[in-house]
Amino acid sequence: MPPTSAHHQLSGITPWRLASLLAASTIFAAPALAEDVSYTIDGEAFTGYWAEADDPKGLVLIIHDWDGMTDYERQRADMLAEMGYNAFALDMFGDETPTETTDHRRAATGALYQDRDRMRALVQAGVEQAQERSGVDEMIFTGYCFGGAVALEVARSDMAGMSNGFATFHGGLTTPDDQSWDGDEPPVLVLHGGADTSITMQDVATLATELEETGNIYTIEVYSNAPHAFTVFGSDRYQERADAASWEAFSNFLSEHMPG
Repeated sequence: MPPTSAHHQLSGITPWRLASLLAASTIFAAPALAEDVSYTIDGEAFTGYWAEADDPKGLVLIIHDWDGMTDYERQRADMLAEMGYNAFALDMFGDETPTETTDHRRAATGALYQDRDRMRALVQAGVEQAQERSGVDEMIFTGYCFGGAVALEVARSDMAGMSNGFATFHGGLTTPDDQSWDGDEPPVLVLHGGADTSITMQDVATLATELEETGNIYTIEVYSNAPHAFTVFGSDRYQERADAASWEAFSNFLSEHMPG
């Protein structure tokens, strides 16, 4: 990966800064409105989550990990609303898709990886639900793990123009063989753990090379010793330092590309 193309986060942030960021990421006031949203797509039932800011600067679309739309996405949406952004955590699986086991999750994500048209249609349906509720036009997509891969799928699609940018947290980075980047996509932010064995540093380097060759605007931050899923509160992979630093990077990305 060219050294001028990515910011490699190797050192920790100061203790006081870490404390303030963690406070912001775990303790927050309730948004102006927060509720589950039931909707249907071709007769199938889906459940998203809407969190509304008092005076929104923009809209953030959150795409969940392979375990489906859970309280984790609700918490992140609430955090964004408190920061001044409307947020909608959309549902990529539907109410009847089981996600309790690893096999369930592999089946759910695998089905969408094999049907990219359906993947994009589900995102579009979630966007429509968000836009019905949001009084602002500008939006940014973000996703976690599987959701990060979906965010990049949207970035490469004809939906890219609706967004001001795309961010991934420990997300899938591989470009399908029948797709490519053309250099006109909105800015991309990749937040990655250096110790991630699911999505490797070679995957990071490959994406960086692709984006360099097409002239895309992108930033990659790599957090030393952070494993896959390093932002998931309460899990054995959670790393406070990487979570705080990546949330700060994402916050800055929102401020730069969706200032309100």
